[in-house]
Amino acid sequence: DGKLCILDWGMTLAVPNNLQYALLELIAHINVEDYDAIPNDFINLGFSPEGVTAERLKESGITEGLSFAFRQLSQGGGPKKIQERVKAEFQERYGSDLSDEELRNAARAEMLQRMEQQLESEGVDVKGVTNVMEEMSRRNRELFKLPPYVLYVARAFSTLEGIGLSIDENYGIVQECYPYLARRLFTDRSPRAKKALRAMLGLSEEVEDVSTPATVSPGIAAIQAGTLDSLDSSEETSRGGALSPAKLLELSDGFASYTAATADVDRDGAGQTEAVKEFAKLLLDPKGSSLQDILVEETARLSDAGTRKLLQAALVDSAPAQTVASLLQRRKDFVEQNPVLNILLPKPLKTAFVDRPAQIPQLVESVLSLSREDEQILKTATDLVSALGSRLGSSNEENSSASDLSLAAARISSPSAMTSSSVDLEETRTLLANEEARQFLSDQGPGVAALARRLSAGLLRRAAYRTDRSEEFLSEETRHALANLNRRLAERIDVPEDSEAQKDA
Repeated sequence: DGKLCILDWGMTLAVPNNLQYALLELIAHINVEDYDAIPNDFINLGFSPEGVTAERLKESGITEGLSFAFRQLSQGGGPKKIQERVKAEFQERYGSDLSDEELRNAARAEMLQRMEQQLESEGVDVKGVTNVMEEMSRRNRELFKLPPYVLYVARAFSTLEGIGLSIDENYGIVQECYPYLARRLFTDRSPRAKKALRAMLGLSEEVEDVSTPATVSPGIAAIQAGTLDSLDSSEETSRGGALSPAKLLELSDGFASYTAATADVDRDGAGQTEAVKEFAKLLLDPKGSSLQDILVEETARLSDAGTRKLLQAALVDSAPAQTVASLLQRRKDFVEQNPVLNILLPKPLKTAFVDRPAQIPQLVESVLSLSREDEQILKTATDLVSALGSRLGSSNEENSSASDLSLAAARISSPSAMTSSSVDLEETRTLLANEEARQFLSDQGPGVAALARRLSAGLLRRAAYRTDRSEEFLSEETRHALANLNRRLAERIDVPEDSEAQKDA
């Protein structure tokens, strides 16, 4: 009915910014199953004493159990559901016909085996250790501690989750935090929040592949192989540094859910309208945003890959292009196979008018060939358009009575707007007839102009990226000159970031 309930929280604790960002990073890395980054997250969260390195934590395998516990908690349902999921996982791994006691014994045996493997990897003679579990406990005791703030967080979460579980047996407090997490990642412009957002969206910091660390504990390796993962591994969880459409839509839904819930009681769609408006403002903020930066970068990459794909279809794969390539090659073969022409035709003329033209089709094909990155980008775009198409199609009838302002905001903030060339004139006239919608569209003018400049700068930077990688076709001096020219133009065109965004968290 829209009434508020005030809970007496009892003991409270201020959460400093550094800890807030550490929590964001941990949730992001667990969400995308980036287990190599989790040991460093535990250090940032204070789970390890000063002086303990991420490599030492990774080698010890101590993060394995904690990662598994966090993942189970994030699925909700309280202790009862967690027990059911763990039992189902054990039955799948060890056998569905085993009793509870037999399952526990099998799990214990596997745990001991991993501990022995860990000790052996550290050069310990396992046969000389009388109690493997005690030895592992002694070795790992100095690597782990429980920070005081965990008690406060656990107390608050257990109280709230207990209330939720009394109404819904599948309730999960971690799931309820997700909309806030989405809004925080979308709106926080600090470098750490942006890095966490990139991680949540499956984007790597570097384009090049990062090799797997040489030393990985058996426990972490088991998780990475999927043996401890209660969820089926899928292409959406890790796309090798490419944007994950599923994660983008999931975060967008979370952003909308949180904004709608905190903006108004959504009796007449007021909350949803406000959520769409806020998303449009975020996407078109003249000062920029982390989400805008990522979408500009991905749009530039997609434009590059899409243009290369179109040119490849026209200049390499099309029938006319193949005919021209065949004719040029035949002319070269005819000249080379004719001794008289070889004698009469001067070598410079033969090189200029026969050999080099015959090489043009191969050169064009080499220049326009799609890399694995390009293929990934194009697949991501196809998946995103497909997901958006199904959503927009299913929601048109449901939202047919939505306000003109909501429709205006939805149109200009939808990622599909960049890929759609059709314009509904009747809908446009309806929007422009509404004074509130006209005012909203007018207010976004500066943001649209700033976004256009950022997109242009992004395309120029992408051109510089391509130029730097044209060693086969351009000299080093030419490459550097062209790449630097594109970068300088990008700097002149781009909108400078707000000074507050430059502050390190």
